[in-house]
Amino acid sequence: MIDTGNILETINMVKLYNLDIRTVTLALSLRDCIAEDTDVVCEKIYNKIQKYAKNLVEYAEELADEYSIPIINKRIAVTPVAFLGESCKNPDYVKIAKTLDKAAKDVGVNFIGGFSALVEKGCTKGDRLLIESIPEALASTDYLCSSVNLASSKSGINMDAVLKMSEIIKQSAELTKDKDGIGAAKLVVFCNAPGDNPFMAGAFCGMGEPECALNVGVSGPGVVRAAVDALDKNADMSELANKIKEIAFKITTTGELVGRKLAQKLDIPFGVIDLSLAPTPAVGDSVAGIFQAMGLEHAGAHGTTAALAMLNDAVKKGGIMASSHVGGLSGAFIPVSEDAGMIEAASKGFLTFDKLEAMTSVCSVGLDMIAIPGKTPVETIAGIIADEMAIGMINKKTTAVRIVPAFGKDVGDRVSYGGLLGEAPIMPVNELSSADFVKRGGRIPAPIHSLNN
Repeated sequence: MIDTGNILETINMVKLYNLDIRTVTLALSLRDCIAEDTDVVCEKIYNKIQKYAKNLVEYAEELADEYSIPIINKRIAVTPVAFLGESCKNPDYVKIAKTLDKAAKDVGVNFIGGFSALVEKGCTKGDRLLIESIPEALASTDYLCSSVNLASSKSGINMDAVLKMSEIIKQSAELTKDKDGIGAAKLVVFCNAPGDNPFMAGAFCGMGEPECALNVGVSGPGVVRAAVDALDKNADMSELANKIKEIAFKITTTGELVGRKLAQKLDIPFGVIDLSLAPTPAVGDSVAGIFQAMGLEHAGAHGTTAALAMLNDAVKKGGIMASSHVGGLSGAFIPVSEDAGMIEAASKGFLTFDKLEAMTSVCSVGLDMIAIPGKTPVETIAGIIADEMAIGMINKKTTAVRIVPAFGKDVGDRVSYGGLLGEAPIMPVNELSSADFVKRGGRIPAPIHSLNN
């Protein structure tokens, strides 16, 4: 039962500490859009998105006004597109990408995700064609986001796909180098990708999802920081964790109320509430700022991983008490370019690549929105991805890599995207070669705990 008293109490968080509903994401199955002709597939896709999403933005804005809670992004996530082109005699995935982009623009959403493939055990013909088309698709569209699942705790790590996606990431960055490689910023690779994630660039409508559902992503790192700041400085770790759980409970309750109301207006099922502390470049809306409120001098200090582990766990515990439909990623994000505190820490050298990797073992996602020198070899990027996939596979958690090779730039330079994508310093990477290892190919076997049927 939703307690409206908690909702009213939470309203102050909106004005003072940047609490918002980061995204409402319409998850839409396009499996019935399959046909032998690409033009027919495109027509079916466009018409279905128009049918289900035509009122999404209008209704979301009405509810934002009614409850005085900002809804920052309105998004659509569709069935992994690799499935849609496989039945075509002459599949044209770039044409499908442009159709998705046009449909997103015409209904007024901010992003559309699902230009995706699931290749943790191997690739079909459709998977290969989609992957090859990703650089052109992202360079020729504005709102489209792409993701590829390369590994899972059940299947292991597809190293052939890891190396291939490293090439695709570099190509995507190169084709959009005039925009600081934004193509790569709209592309993410996963281990254990969830099919109900409302956050971009990784959102897609999983194969076990209903015809249509509304998934909501709520954020509020500024609210959490304010709550931690208000605690007695002598409060111990248990008191600190309990305060974070309390705030997470209230944030989740708020998000579910608005999400259920919007789903009702759209006449579709409510899916999940994803309680993720997704930061922004705005001052005070930083996960790194929470670490400082906890007592660390800055993000990157020894103790940062422990602080993040406690934060992530407390957020999940508070969210699961507030709702029976918590899903997606849920926890704390650590994107470098999208968090003012992380940007500062990386710029000053407090936060290194290796420290970020260690932090991904306990955060919600992984290495997110990190800019690296454009000259970084494909094999080094593959090694970075393989390491992150291994963390996810062994720990039975979602991990991801969204990395931007900045062509023409090196350590000391910056990339800048504006808006929620923010800006980031170019971070140095280990220059030791990974080439012979990643070129072995094949599949790193799943760990022994995968045999748990």
